[in-house]
Amino acid sequence: MRVVTWNLWWRFGPWEARQKAILAVLRELRPDVVGLQEVWECGGENMAAWLADELGLHWTWAPSEAPERWQRRIGGASDVNVGNAVLSRWPVVESEAMRLPAPDDLDDGRLALYARLAAPGHHVPFFTTHLTSATHASAVRCQQVTALAEFVAKRRDGTAFPPVITGDFNAWPDSDEIRLLGGYKTAPPVPRQVFLDAWEAADPAAPSATWDAANPYIAAGFSPSVRIDYVFVGPPGRGGLGHVRKVERAGHGPREGIWPSDHAAVVADLASA
Repeated sequence: MRVVTWNLWWRFGPWEARQKAILAVLRELRPDVVGLQEVWECGGENMAAWLADELGLHWTWAPSEAPERWQRRIGGASDVNVGNAVLSRWPVVESEAMRLPAPDDLDDGRLALYARLAAPGHHVPFFTTHLTSATHASAVRCQQVTALAEFVAKRRDGTAFPPVITGDFNAWPDSDEIRLLGGYKTAPPVPRQVFLDAWEAADPAAPSATWDAANPYIAAGFSPSVRIDYVFVGPPGRGGLGHVRKVERAGHGPREGIWPSDHAAVVADLASA
């Protein structure tokens, strides 16, 4: 099962040209499941719906309940919403969104989105999320991770396939919030519930930055290159079900002169049988 997570950078930059580049990358990857963040909806059009139609996938999405701060960043366009989405090769038989906790000064309606996927042999409990991006807000992200872990715990049962959590966590791999979600380097928010960072199955020497100073959309900010986007998987089921076989980046360079997003995607291949 090929899983992709990708922050699509909403309607920032040359978004119409970027949209075509995003589709080109996903078409080449041929994913089974995609967790998307910063997906736009406007005037009855939805980027997730368009991508799903072009790729022949099922889809579900959840909009922000507080998009005003996003809208101000593109000139106050009040008809454009932002949210998370899941694209799936298999039917989405159940979905639900949860607004992540945040103090008023940081609350822009970020979400965790759950989708149960009717994959052959096993339902897959799949989640995608987008944590607050303020550099100083590790404590807030820890609260959000705790809420996410509790959200997952209530929706993971009824299948042998381990939960899959994807998203833009806006946090470095050794940060408190990432260790907290893992639950094997510190006490987990939900007792006995741990998640493995899929990148740990990758070549340690391979470039892993999903927030990359080589990307012209972020170069002006002089940020360090770092991995802030993740695929997490629960411990493998019987026979290695859900075991991570391969991890790599995608969308980390230009397509016909256009960088698809300010983030690179993470691609993880999981054992599905």
